[in-house]
Amino acid sequence: MPSAFSDKERSRITEQLLDTATRLFATQGLRKTSLEELTAPAGIAKSSLYAFFDSKEDLYFEAVLRQSAQVRRRVIDEGLHRGDGTRDALRCFLRATVAELDANPLYRRLMSHPQEMDAVAAKLTPERLAAAEEGPMGDLLDFLGTHLKGDPQVLLGVLRAVLLAPLHADHLGADLFPAVMDRLIDAVTEGITSC
Repeated sequence: MPSAFSDKERSRITEQLLDTATRLFATQGLRKTSLEELTAPAGIAKSSLYAFFDSKEDLYFEAVLRQSAQVRRRVIDEGLHRGDGTRDALRCFLRATVAELDANPLYRRLMSHPQEMDAVAAKLTPERLAAAEEGPMGDLLDFLGTHLKGDPQVLLGVLRAVLLAPLHADHLGADLFPAVMDRLIDAVTEGITSC
């Protein structure tokens, strides 16, 4: 039986689904985004989504993975690996990540709604999840385990706590926020690197 979609159609539809998913998941989240909202711009029936992705969660995961290389370049290569020494590297990483969260609505959503990634992970196979370990988070964990004393997961938690601050920038005041973040980043990086 011939495929319902030509290779050209599959490519166009896949791109449209990913573009729509990236926009809707960033603004509405996983639960509030319907299959119809995802598939209508691509001109396909809701049930046709499964010809392209195993589930809505698989589409979400793919939207995140699609941006992973650029995020890695900005926060790891141009951030973490740019610093002179461990403390400076962490400062560069945190500043680059704050900039990424400001510019990238999908990653901002992941930071502010971690339960969404948990819901996505629950629907994926272990092989599919392994792709996430190759992303920026794996690089950061390797760096923490190599350069700092202490449990890398605890250190990662400290860095995540810093990265939650931008989600509350409006409470700090737009005029004060940059200075507050600079001081917070300096205090935390000095604190965890002097142990």
